[in-house]
Amino acid sequence: MNKRVVVTGLGVVAPNGVGLQDFETAIRAGKSGIQFFESLKEMNFSCCIGGIPEVSEELKLEYLTALQLRNFNSSGILYACMAGIDAWRDAGMSFAEEDAHWDSGCVFGTGISGVEKMREATYKLDSGKVKRLGSNSVAQTMSSGVSAYLSGIIGLGNQVTTNSSACATGTEAILMAFERVQSGKAVRMIAGSSGEHGPYIWGGFDAMRVMTYKHNESPMEASRPMSASASGFVPGSGAGALVLESLESALERNAPIYAEILGGAVNSGGQRSGGTMTAPNSAAVQRCIKAAVVNAGIKSDDIDLINGHLTATIKDPVEIQNWATALGRKGKNFPYIHSLKSMIGHCLSASGAIESVAAILGLKNDFIFPSINCDDLHPEISNIIDADRIPSKVIETSDVNVIAKSSFGFGDVNACIIFKRMKNG
Repeated sequence: MNKRVVVTGLGVVAPNGVGLQDFETAIRAGKSGIQFFESLKEMNFSCCIGGIPEVSEELKLEYLTALQLRNFNSSGILYACMAGIDAWRDAGMSFAEEDAHWDSGCVFGTGISGVEKMREATYKLDSGKVKRLGSNSVAQTMSSGVSAYLSGIIGLGNQVTTNSSACATGTEAILMAFERVQSGKAVRMIAGSSGEHGPYIWGGFDAMRVMTYKHNESPMEASRPMSASASGFVPGSGAGALVLESLESALERNAPIYAEILGGAVNSGGQRSGGTMTAPNSAAVQRCIKAAVVNAGIKSDDIDLINGHLTATIKDPVEIQNWATALGRKGKNFPYIHSLKSMIGHCLSASGAIESVAAILGLKNDFIFPSINCDDLHPEISNIIDADRIPSKVIETSDVNVIAKSSFGFGDVNACIIFKRMKNG
């Protein structure tokens, strides 16, 4: 018999807020974390803006030792450790001193790990200094380094792994962890994802011309999901983490409960029927949404809010149409929908996890955060849904009970998860 799965801990490192309190304050206020970076201009980037979390050296020492930080050069692993530790603490869990937490594990995804360390290693290898690479170069550059570091800090003894599915990574990680707890193979799992920042991550996207270049002088107005004047996404970085736990265990130890995970779905369009390496197959997206609804045991009319992927590219209207078709809802009957990317940019592999944290905070604390920079709704979208379905300011409400969170990634991969309010949580 499948176990019910709840969220008992959250952690976040985002461009507009580090830690739950600062992050919630920021998303309620519609605060942007997008900034201009002179270094990108000097490297001839067209898009010279981005979202990078503000993490001081003093704050780093609250999570990693001075020895660990001495040769540490991976922003993605750093953010993952910070978010994961905060989520674990938020869930009221202790750190293993001797034996590992045999019933607890993690699925923590990433797109690439330690790219700056790779660059550093390349220079040393090219100059014949192989012995100067350091003892931690492998741990920082292997994809699973993100979960391995976090597991070692906490002492996780169940499954410890890293997934990678482009921009669907974070949502997929949560679903993978959900299924492990649901099946009884683990009592609790840390689920999340992280994304690194910098020119060696963002350069390829700049070359593809999918990032906006029109707002270098007005960075806070640059990320414009669902807007007619959207001109591409803004890159971001950070990490989000959730502690998933069986309801039985959470109640037994009187843990805080943020929300219940009802289910979800992942699939691929196979890069067929309009789907490509960089574009979604709409039929597959619709199938993923419908499968998530069925797996969650709800009806499409039960969804009160959609936390969309919505990157501020030409695919935003397509995403809205896919939701309308899959749910059979449009106009005033369409659920509320918003995009956190309007405030933090597109955090790539970290996006699904950070956005899930935002969605759950709103569900637990009775608010819908705004989708900023959408004062000129795209006409193709306005033909499908009413403009008031997209909140421009925070909505204080306890009427939202079910949220659908979606992520779509390069390679024509899709993920959708369903969160539900815990009435007595």
